[in-house]
Amino acid sequence: MSTETAGLSKIRQVAVPVRDIAEATRFYRDVLGMRHLFDAPPQLSFFDCGGVQLMLSGPEAGGKDSETQHPILYYDVADIGATHSRLTAAGAATIEQPHMIARMGGREIWIGFVSDGQGNMVGLMSDVPES
Repeated sequence: MSTETAGLSKIRQVAVPVRDIAEATRFYRDVLGMRHLFDAPPQLSFFDCGGVQLMLSGPEAGGKDSETQHPILYYDVADIGATHSRLTAAGAATIEQPHMIARMGGREIWIGFVSDGQGNMVGLMSDVPES
């Protein structure tokens, strides 16, 4: 049974909201010794965590809700459209429709979000060949 029909299983990225992106980046890089991958606007810092990407998200990245944000797990899915449709058909409320956020090395990175009904976002991520 594939993970697409069985359910979500592979975590690709974890987003952790932080109050001070510079201090948090220093802590994760210099104190914890994690491999820093890159920074991106607005106030995002990315690390490799054993094959799972850790994304630190500063207040500017969180927007108006930055003070109440929770960590987000992003699940790696092969077909983000089909997975999003399956989850919403099963009762998950859409927070954000799947959409492209970046083009990198001949591929597009797509994300979308549903709610777990408990105040948390469930992230979906998919690589799509560049169109």
